[in-house]
Amino acid sequence: MPRRCHRLAGAALCGAVFLTGCANQLPQRSELEERVERKLLDHSLQIDAGSPLVLDLPQRRIQIREQKTFEVTPFEVTRRYQRYTPYQPWRELYEIPLGALAVVAGIGANALNVVLLGSLPESATRGWIDYGFAGLNPLLNVESNGRAQQNLATLDEQQGATRLEYSNLPWAERPVQVRAGQQTHELTTNRNGVLSLNLLDGPFAEQELERVGKLELRVQDPQDQAHAEVTLLVSKALRGRLREAHELIYADLEGDEVAHWVHRVKRLAELGMEDEARELEQSLVELTRNDPELQQELIQALRKDAGRIASDPGEGD
Repeated sequence: MPRRCHRLAGAALCGAVFLTGCANQLPQRSELEERVERKLLDHSLQIDAGSPLVLDLPQRRIQIREQKTFEVTPFEVTRRYQRYTPYQPWRELYEIPLGALAVVAGIGANALNVVLLGSLPESATRGWIDYGFAGLNPLLNVESNGRAQQNLATLDEQQGATRLEYSNLPWAERPVQVRAGQQTHELTTNRNGVLSLNLLDGPFAEQELERVGKLELRVQDPQDQAHAEVTLLVSKALRGRLREAHELIYADLEGDEVAHWVHRVKRLAELGMEDEARELEQSLVELTRNDPELQQELIQALRKDAGRIASDPGEGD
């Protein structure tokens, strides 16, 4: 009985070897990869609110920038893969006869190569014979790049010299918190990181700013809590003019006469708010665009009573 068991075990082992066969090893393949690791060392935000820090006019352009310092380390990674053709027993049904033909062809090519003084390519003289013997081997499939599989054999990583890298970018289209008195408003910068602050527009137009002596601006990155703050003072003179300017700008235009329109533009200019006066002037000209006679009357009144030269912005269309 023991001998019989040993024979059965030996037969099973041979059968397993025959069924699994041997993997046909192919030349190794290498991959070269370059990667960079960037480590953030410093992150800060900077608010440039202009000068002076006291507002005498309702508008102010505020530039906000984001500065970062990185430690940059390059790496060169080489991966080498062991390639092989997995064994499939059923392929021997056609590889064995093809292998026999290849051996015969290889022998013939080598004989002919002697006559031709070695002018035949090695793929014919040696390649056919290698293919033939691989095909004749019942435990080995012929090399096949199309069926090849691979395993990672080695991984080699070389570190390069570390350097510092700096970035200085605009705080583009990001939120800015502006605290005015007891209220906090959230504004947004443009694509250039510029916040256009206007106390006569947006959320400030609905707030009584006569008693608001300062504006506190704050920006913060939620990822690492980097932040910056700046305080702008609102001059007493400006606070006294804001209510009147608000009425001049936002009161109904269509219910007034041309003379009162001109008065509103002129008064805004007298309050030192030239930008607002110009915007109101252009709005009035655009409003009368479909009434050429009224528009001409407005332009002449602006020139005569307010000393302003206005034109129709649609004339160039």
